[in-house]
Amino acid sequence: MAATLPPPRLLPSGDSAVTVEFSRTIDDAANQRVLALDKALAASPIDGITETVPTYRSLLVHYDPGKIGFEALGEKILPIATQPLPPATRTRRWRIPVAYGGEHGIDLEDIAKALSTTPDDIVARHVAGDYKVAMIGFTPGWSYLSGLDKSLHMSRRQNPRLLTPAGTISIGGIQAGIQCLAAPSGWHLLGRTPVRTYQLHRNPTFLTEPGDRVTFFAIDHKTFEEQDRAAEAGEIIAEQVVA
Repeated sequence: MAATLPPPRLLPSGDSAVTVEFSRTIDDAANQRVLALDKALAASPIDGITETVPTYRSLLVHYDPGKIGFEALGEKILPIATQPLPPATRTRRWRIPVAYGGEHGIDLEDIAKALSTTPDDIVARHVAGDYKVAMIGFTPGWSYLSGLDKSLHMSRRQNPRLLTPAGTISIGGIQAGIQCLAAPSGWHLLGRTPVRTYQLHRNPTFLTEPGDRVTFFAIDHKTFEEQDRAAEAGEIIAEQVVA
């Protein structure tokens, strides 16, 4: 029988939420436990829980304090959170097109110079990656990805931009990301994708989910414009890979 795992920390977050913290740093093993607990609570709901929000290293659990208190909720969560991880299941895989460099990836040349290589090499390293959606956050559809090649790890920009384009594909620190909506960012901009990971009146509204796998492939800027128009009309554009 597999041994139970070390217990997470239970941290009160106001009077109606608890943070179940598995690590204090970005960690793939911790993220596996976060997503496993999230799925377990969805499969066997605890009365009083109103919502769960997975992040890289913790699960935020909102609850109704009129139905259950912090201590009682913690007593129910801990045995679930310390169970061995379930066997790996088949996950969704997405292939996402990216127009790299130029007006769509204004930091590509500078990244190449900083890493003493060429823009083509940076693109090759980026498309070679096999990424996992670790969490969705910041703005709707913003997909935080683990799995960035160590050779592309870079500190974030010293001067964040107040506005970066919708669809930006970027890297920052040890992370990669898909930014759906125009927003501020301190990350380095490699390119843009026509894919909408969030589109309010489309079904599904959100395309990617925590636990999904993602790979990228390069397209030219003309193809980007064509696919961007199609995506605006509601097409998914991203290719779902059948395992």
